[in-house]
Amino acid sequence: MILPRFDLSTATWRARAIRYVVIYLLLALALVMARYLTQDVRPELRAAQKREATLTTQRDELELRVQALGNPQRISDWALQNGMRRFAEASKTSAPITGIPAPKPLQPHTTLEVTTEWK
Repeated sequence: MILPRFDLSTATWRARAIRYVVIYLLLALALVMARYLTQDVRPELRAAQKREATLTTQRDELELRVQALGNPQRISDWALQNGMRRFAEASKTSAPITGIPAPKPLQPHTTLEVTTEWK
């Protein structure tokens, strides 16, 4: 049985160390660049959250106002103030409905005969 021979020379270890240091430096540089490029994301996110909270509050207030203005009693009061009358109090007139063509005559019913043959 032959054991594999490992290269344990100083030059090999130095090359590995340099390679690992370069890899770590590149990773660190990538992280620093990513942080630099996204540094204004957090403040913009906070500003968007504040705008969302403001808009949500405004929406809730407007919904309450619409509900208050849409109250049936308030609508009735507004209608009476603007000269409208209740249906029960309004004068009613009737007239025949004209201008509607007569319906087409019905087609006579036809029967359908089905013949089934069993084999």
